[in-house]
Amino acid sequence: MNRTLYNLLLHLAMPLIALRLAYRAWRAPAYARRIGERFALGLPALKPGGIWVHAVSLGESIAAAPLVRELLTRYPQLPITLTCMTPTGSERIQALFGGAEYQGRVQHCYLPYDLPWAAARFLRRAQPRLAVIMETELWPNHIHQCTRRDIPVVLANARLSERSARGYARFAKLTAPMLAELSLIAVQTSAEAERFRDLGARAACVEVTGSIKFDLSIDPELPRRALELRQQWQASQRPVWIAASTHVGEDEAVLIAHRELLKHWPDALLILVPRHPERFGSVFELCQREGFDTRRRSSGEAVQASDQVLLGDTMGELLFLYALADVAFVGGSLVANGGHNLLEPAALGKPVLSGPHLFNFLEIAAQLREASALLEVADAAALAQRVAELWREPARAVRMHEAGLAVMRANQGALERLLGGLGRLLG
Repeated sequence: MNRTLYNLLLHLAMPLIALRLAYRAWRAPAYARRIGERFALGLPALKPGGIWVHAVSLGESIAAAPLVRELLTRYPQLPITLTCMTPTGSERIQALFGGAEYQGRVQHCYLPYDLPWAAARFLRRAQPRLAVIMETELWPNHIHQCTRRDIPVVLANARLSERSARGYARFAKLTAPMLAELSLIAVQTSAEAERFRDLGARAACVEVTGSIKFDLSIDPELPRRALELRQQWQASQRPVWIAASTHVGEDEAVLIAHRELLKHWPDALLILVPRHPERFGSVFELCQREGFDTRRRSSGEAVQASDQVLLGDTMGELLFLYALADVAFVGGSLVANGGHNLLEPAALGKPVLSGPHLFNFLEIAAQLREASALLEVADAAALAQRVAELWREPARAVRMHEAGLAVMRANQGALERLLGGLGRLLG
């Protein structure tokens, strides 16, 4: 498939795309807002001549935040245009950069669909000097329209699993020219660098910089605030664990594990955080249906001694909720979703558990596993067993705490290497 055929198929698929958007809006009403921006219509006023950073969704928006802050410090004269594709990503961007100190410096909108005319209209409005795409969100028309305007395009913190590489290889006539148009591909590992080269990226433009997720900076006030809140709940001595970023099919397994733990620790508290906000209501109903005394974090009420589950149904609080727990399970991994960021709980010194499906984080998982900072479980029974072991053996939890922090320290510096590459392209 070449770009001409891709554009034809994309236009023919627009009714299906509209139906998918309508379905998402039915599930999550936020998708029904700002639809025009998805076609580069009704875009907000954008200051031209700055740096465009695209972070597709919530996870990429969080990962991009340290990069954006460094760009603002190093290039105070350049506005930053931050784009994403999802309401959760948009909410996070606005929470991070919507304050008065960022007014006129950080501007935000949805990235239009990858239609050639929509991509061209967006670029005419933003007129960036540099485009930075987080991880592996590759859109042929957006990249080609940048190339036509001599705008360097950087793929930052790039990931490419073997499975994704095989998928791109099936469309080599579209993929190879697109990758050849990139000015810099800053990849996380040497194996991924080789995959990009094999698919058609220019060898001189591929650099191994590591993962900027290791450069996560934890506010030292965060653990202190978490300790104070547990004291207010009179839960300093309660065993507390968190299951974060869970997907459909995982919540049930987590609750089965928690029911088993309650047999031995009747005062145990589970903090359950679904990945997608549109599922908050259904997961709350699931907890109640399964007979757990459940309190919603969004209620603002203090956790009571009788509460068995705290539903994390607020936005932008995940790090704080991790800080509240003794042990952390990271979801998207008991189901074949590929996992989520294992480094957030590790940076807080929490023993980290996950399921076996970690294909989105193979290198990070391997490093944590080899350092004995990560334990993998296959099902609810194994999850309950591992949490129980860590509660019974606090010395083991301490060793995992220290090992996770050591892995973080050993891998930091990717952000600085990435910024060096961006600096060269900005001249």
